[in-house]
Amino acid sequence: MRVVSAEQMRQIEEKAIHHYGIPSLLLMENAAWAVVEEIRRNLLNHQEQRELSGRKAVILAGKGNNGGDGLAVARHLVFQGMDVTVLLFAGLEELKGDAALNLRLYQGTSGKLFEIKGQEQRRLTRLALAQADVVVDALYGIGLRGALPGLIEEYVDEVNHSPGWVISIDIPSGVEANTGNVYRTAVRAQATVTFGLPKWGLFLGEGPDYCGRVIVDPISIPDAYLEDEGISTFVLMDEDIRTSLPVRQLKGHKGTHGKGILVAGSKGMSGAAVLAGRGALRSGIGLLQIVTAEGIANDVDACLTEATVWHAPGEDYLNEEAWSVINRQSRNAQALAMGPGLGQNLQFIPVLEEILRNLSCPVVLDADALNLVAAEPSLLGLRSGRGPLILTPHPGEMARLCQCSVEDVERNRLDITVAKAVEWEAVVVLKGSVTIIASPDGRAFFNPTGNPGLGTGGTGDVLTGSILAWLAQRVPPLEAACLGVYLHGRAADDLANEYGWSGFTASEVADQLPKARHVIEPKR
Repeated sequence: MRVVSAEQMRQIEEKAIHHYGIPSLLLMENAAWAVVEEIRRNLLNHQEQRELSGRKAVILAGKGNNGGDGLAVARHLVFQGMDVTVLLFAGLEELKGDAALNLRLYQGTSGKLFEIKGQEQRRLTRLALAQADVVVDALYGIGLRGALPGLIEEYVDEVNHSPGWVISIDIPSGVEANTGNVYRTAVRAQATVTFGLPKWGLFLGEGPDYCGRVIVDPISIPDAYLEDEGISTFVLMDEDIRTSLPVRQLKGHKGTHGKGILVAGSKGMSGAAVLAGRGALRSGIGLLQIVTAEGIANDVDACLTEATVWHAPGEDYLNEEAWSVINRQSRNAQALAMGPGLGQNLQFIPVLEEILRNLSCPVVLDADALNLVAAEPSLLGLRSGRGPLILTPHPGEMARLCQCSVEDVERNRLDITVAKAVEWEAVVVLKGSVTIIASPDGRAFFNPTGNPGLGTGGTGDVLTGSILAWLAQRVPPLEAACLGVYLHGRAADDLANEYGWSGFTASEVADQLPKARHVIEPKR
């Protein structure tokens, strides 16, 4: 699914209205119905009642089109039999166009309306919110930049402390549509109904913390109208992953299912090699060969009986002599990954140089391999024209690679990931609460799966192994990165459904990968 900036969405809407002749009032009416349907779905699914009659709704409306959407929602809820109160944070005369028309239509119903001009309505608002079954946030839409006005902030805090179910229209008020930034406060919604296409801010910055469940409604803008808009940012969906999954043939065997080389582990970090290997095996690799330091090789071998473990010189860490082993085992390999638990031994840098310069198969760099690259930034230039490259940094590693602060990375996640993917001619996977996968051609993909349970040691190693496995199965690099990230998050979501957002381990995430894939893949 495409994801857009606020400016792109406005251009799409303008084109739909002026070029294709879709009335703006129809778009607003469709937006209102989408919100009403989500309110019905939530309230009636969680209650024994079959109708909304008698339930209470509070709509906080601003003066713009977002407020107009809210007034249309209010009118429909009145017709559904709800007791509706609109709190209008503008003078009646300030509403224009479609918003003004929806104000007049609402005023013709039995719904209540109060203009909020200052602190004197605070008690009234607090009482209405305390009694509300649902609170609709229609204060600000995708045009907001910067912080909310002071008076609005105070009322938003009241919303965030109210017991009712909160739903935001298009984007929670206070969240910037392009960045996800929240400057002081914003509405914390349990659900957000966004229109046309989802906005960047729902996936960036603090946006995911405020938007709750995201529902995308096309509001009657046909897909065909979006095809020539030059949109290069997407959110991954089940159908994207389904089409990328490799098809296994009845005559397939370990050779046809791919050979992958994993260069990983050091003294005290043998578990990282084991977890990455487990992620690869659970993602269907045919042959996994692990190259690790001689001093820990037996430990890794004992934990991964299905893999072949090759001893390379080095008691505690792999050193410059490891290249001969890696080079020999990489013959006929479809992919190589290195970094998990490798250690930051500078003696390994010449080996990293040889790998980047000489291997034509796709190479994945993670963890300590990235830290070694950060120490020698010119290393990435060796890969140009040699073969595909995937980098999988977390924000700290990305900051070291870019020689900037972690705050700079987090503040500019999308821009910096795309820019570096183009500059490094690599697929870049910037891990986080919403992982971003960027391609050298400038496309970017938001991953919607995963949860805070992944914030535990070893889950990144599992991801590296999983990407290695998809590459070994001859999935193209960009698709392999998307497959690995999406299914890794999906596996964690399945575990969270059983255990909640904490307490499951990286090993359990790896073991859940086949089930996560099986649910999505076409049935044969």
